[in-house]
Amino acid sequence: MKKSILALALIGAFSGAAFAQSSVTVYGIVDMGVQRDDNGTSANSTKYSMESGAQSGSRLGFKGTEDLGSGLKANFVLEMGILADTGASDQKGLGFGRQAYVGLSGDFGTMNLGRQKSLTYVASESIDPFGVGLAGNMNRLFGTVTRRDNAATYVTPNMSGFSAAGQYGFGEVAGNNAANSVGAVSATYSAGPVFASIVYEKAKDAAGVKATDGEKTLVGGTFDFGMAKAHAAYELLKGGEAATEVKKNVWMIGATVPVGAGAVVADYTRITNSTISNANANQWALGYTYNLSKRTNLYTSYSQTKNDTKAAYNAGGNGLTDKLFNAGIRHAF
Repeated sequence: MKKSILALALIGAFSGAAFAQSSVTVYGIVDMGVQRDDNGTSANSTKYSMESGAQSGSRLGFKGTEDLGSGLKANFVLEMGILADTGASDQKGLGFGRQAYVGLSGDFGTMNLGRQKSLTYVASESIDPFGVGLAGNMNRLFGTVTRRDNAATYVTPNMSGFSAAGQYGFGEVAGNNAANSVGAVSATYSAGPVFASIVYEKAKDAAGVKATDGEKTLVGGTFDFGMAKAHAAYELLKGGEAATEVKKNVWMIGATVPVGAGAVVADYTRITNSTISNANANQWALGYTYNLSKRTNLYTSYSQTKNDTKAAYNAGGNGLTDKLFNAGIRHAF
């Protein structure tokens, strides 16, 4: 009897140790607000709506890690987007449309496989004063692809503030490995008040040639002065091949100014088309977030995008002006 009790105790101890080496976290965000969007098409073009995820996409996620010993860990993330206004799945109905990947991490860095954020989007999250959300986020003109399917992503360890990453998305087209594929590399420095990043990305279309805006070079960063944070970014966009190549330049400058329990955010973005005349646009935006607690905040923002006669960014047609306002509440858990 004593031996049996001892054996059970040892099994329990080892089992507890094994479970202690693994962890799974359930997390999420519920973001709901009202929105007024006037795309400029007519006097009756204004739409009022209840929108999910204006500041941050509403989501439910599961992330976990297992200690494999000798500094090696297995990691996974399964994150689904939710349209909180209707309860439907976001990202065109995908079950885990935000992220779905598994990988290993250790002294060598991190390697993940699956549906993941693009490297340009990862950089934008840190550079954009609006946090790639709200009415004024810079990606409304930068044209950033948020996520990549079938992606393999490697990130180096942090080396005194410096890190680098590489990403390849498989196109999975039989007989044409270039079709629908994407490759990207980035380098980042983050230490003290400084954040800076450069990303190069090249995506191919279904025919295996450079996609529209498929070649991107993004350079940007922030500097925190304490009383305010400055934001700036530049991106060169190229699409098409040889004589049909289209080139665009995008600039953004912005600021985050802490005010009481919240912050005022603002930016100005301009896109110019180097190939087509009168196809430029500019956007200015102003917003405010107010923290009710560490996990709950209120927000509001307004942006205006004005297009030249041959441009239609964010609007209902060429030469039109889009005006977007939103206000809401976000809770993270």
